[in-house]
Amino acid sequence: MGDKVFSLAQVSEHNTSKDCWLIINGKVYDVTKFLEDHPGGDEVLLSATGKDATDDFEDVGHSSTARAMMDEYYVGEMDTSTIPTKTKYTPPNQPQYNQDKTSEFIIKLLQFLVPLAILGLAVAVRFYTKSA
Repeated sequence: MGDKVFSLAQVSEHNTSKDCWLIINGKVYDVTKFLEDHPGGDEVLLSATGKDATDDFEDVGHSSTARAMMDEYYVGEMDTSTIPTKTKYTPPNQPQYNQDKTSEFIIKLLQFLVPLAILGLAVAVRFYTKSA
């Protein structure tokens, strides 16, 4: 095999525009020379340092050409046991509270009263025009 294996701490040390490493699909890449040429700009790559950037990479939908270019930046494998497992945030259960209860009530009341007022106005107009 012969591939060098890096820990997350080791890869995280390479987080500047002069020395930038990324972790993608368990592999480590030194993308320092590619920073200026990256179509998304160097900030995108720099913001992905110090963590597993696989999701960031996949979300963008890189072309097969971009994937083929990765080989020239490959420096080794990632020791995946050093990457903290992602914990999914689950908010605490709380009763649903609707702040707009009063405005909701007013709207329902108006939906009932406005047609009723129009009907009353129509009856009044009809009553007075008929008697005149």
